Amino acid sequence: MKLYYSPGACSLSPHIVARELGIPIELEKADTKTKKLGNGGDYWAINPKGYVPALQLDDGSLLTEGPTIVQYLADRKPEAKLAPANGTMERYRLQEMLGYINSEIHKAYSPLFNDKTPEEVRTERKEYLKRRYKLIDEKLAKGPYLFGEQFTVADAYLFTVTNWSKFINLDLSEYQNLMAFQKQVAGRPGVQAALKAEGLIPS
Repeated sequence: MKLYYSPGACSLSPHIVARELGIPIELEKADTKTKKLGNGGDYWAINPKGYVPALQLDDGSLLTEGPTIVQYLADRKPEAKLAPANGTMERYRLQEMLGYINSEIHKAYSPLFNDKTPEEVRTERKEYLKRRYKLIDEKLAKGPYLFGEQFTVADAYLFTVTNWSKFINLDLSEYQNLMAFQKQVAGRPGVQAALKAEGLIPS
């Protein structure tokens, strides 16, 4: 399998999941601005959506959208319990959380990375994010991870998007459970391996 990624982008989430599961994947860097691949190829020709992540499967087909990709990977090795079994209420709770992170947190960051976004919009988006993180922080009071003691694909996604806060000057220090979560996840061997592979921390 081949993962099309951009360092530190939302593609870091499935990258972490693959490392946690011990699933070998080939990495192909894609520039999300120029839509060029590391080898000079056209990323539009690979993924018509133009953004990462995209996972090319062994049969040549392409799977897109981070929440879908991480569940696909988790289902390859169900014994690792990075996602509950399909059809269970626990799996629906996981999907519920992935949807929340995707729509309420991930997408709220998007305008904050655009230089043309007016300051009043930036302020509003930061306050919006803080309100959404408050719910997450309360959930994390019940355990080190979103679902207690078990690390799941939702944790990989939350860790990835929350890392972006430091690039847009969003102070989340008031959320102590969230800060503890970020530190705990960052120390996991699979996470360290993914961060090093993407050049986000020294090798």
